[in-house]
Amino acid sequence: MITIVDYNAGNLRSVKRACDAVGIEAVFTQDADQVARAERLIFPGVGHAKTAMDTLERTGLADAVRHVVKRGAPVLGICVGAQLVLESSEEGPTPGLGFLSGRTRLLKVDDPRLKIPHMGWNSVRVERPHPLLAHLQPGDELYFVHSYYLEPSEAQHVYATTEHGARFCCALGRDNLFATQFHPEKSGPIGLALLASFARWDGKSC
Repeated sequence: MITIVDYNAGNLRSVKRACDAVGIEAVFTQDADQVARAERLIFPGVGHAKTAMDTLERTGLADAVRHVVKRGAPVLGICVGAQLVLESSEEGPTPGLGFLSGRTRLLKVDDPRLKIPHMGWNSVRVERPHPLLAHLQPGDELYFVHSYYLEPSEAQHVYATTEHGARFCCALGRDNLFATQFHPEKSGPIGLALLASFARWDGKSC
């Protein structure tokens, strides 16, 4: 069973439909106690980081997510859910959950042909092997919608990168935590394969 955190900032129904499509039993909840007991957790999000973080702290869901990560259950962050695993975000600005050192920064481009927010399909380059990326092939594209990007402090936490004006991290993690700037639930068969891998993942990086 996968628990999806509902904090009024997630693409919840899309994530749930994607889980259903690959035969994964999943529920979404706003109940902090239920989140804290999760066997494995998806932490999605779209929208504004500060609003999302304020909601998480006010409802007790932030502590519940911290508890799940600390006890070693597999956790998958998506989009804003990935940005908030870092120490801070320039959007707000706001503090993050601090599971990994680093910050989320505003995406800037010099090429007038490139737009912000970055929206659409982009190729993803695997930088370090990870069980959730094992099925990716060179040139595979996944779906992005964002105006901020992940900047972890330590290169060992960067598992994949993409390029939109400059190359930046789009998948990061450590131990039982893995997070993606792209949306696997909107990325067709490749994204569904990642979710299926997450349902089997033992929470170890290699």
